[in-house]
Amino acid sequence: MQDYEVKVMVDRSVYLVDVVMEKIGRVLKLDSIQGGKLWKGIDMLIFNTWHWWNRRGPTQPWDYIEVGGVIKKDMDRMQAFEIALNTWAGWVDANIDPSKSLLFFQGISPSHYNGTLWGEPKAKNCVGQKQPLLGTTYPGGLPPAVDVVEKVLSKMKKPVKLLDITLLSLLRRDGHPSMYGLGGSTGMDCSHWCLAGVPDTWNELLYNLIL
Repeated sequence: MQDYEVKVMVDRSVYLVDVVMEKIGRVLKLDSIQGGKLWKGIDMLIFNTWHWWNRRGPTQPWDYIEVGGVIKKDMDRMQAFEIALNTWAGWVDANIDPSKSLLFFQGISPSHYNGTLWGEPKAKNCVGQKQPLLGTTYPGGLPPAVDVVEKVLSKMKKPVKLLDITLLSLLRRDGHPSMYGLGGSTGMDCSHWCLAGVPDTWNELLYNLIL
């Protein structure tokens, strides 16, 4: 039986593109991906972003956005997300050999802060949700970021398998830490997921795809 060396690395690059410290502060560079050099030669790559694209205030890890050599204080976040994702797609097409690296992109992980979207207008967040939604559709529809991901992936030259976890996660309005997370009752968390829980389903799907 032959032994194989598998290269494993976790790189916390929440925007995929670069965030660089400059004289004016931290700059999110939508068309720069120098950090991608760390990803070369990895046997299996699973990319994931979006969760941080709407962060504002103290949790936002950048001060300015740069695109095309122009510095902006801010811009439409969906537009910024699409530009960055196209930068990432160009990097993958130029640098990844699919015969040597399995390539995945994990889809949009949704949140549950607006009960109107799942048919409960009085619910302001996920607190008190004890049951998943039944059926195979979500009343509020899919997040717009899903369309951006599918659009960018469809134009890529290199094959990337989409781990489409959005709908199955939307149905799990009951799967978040809610008021019981690390922040306690002052830190309502309806965007992360409990363990064991929804991410375990994501992992089972990934495991079967790899096999």
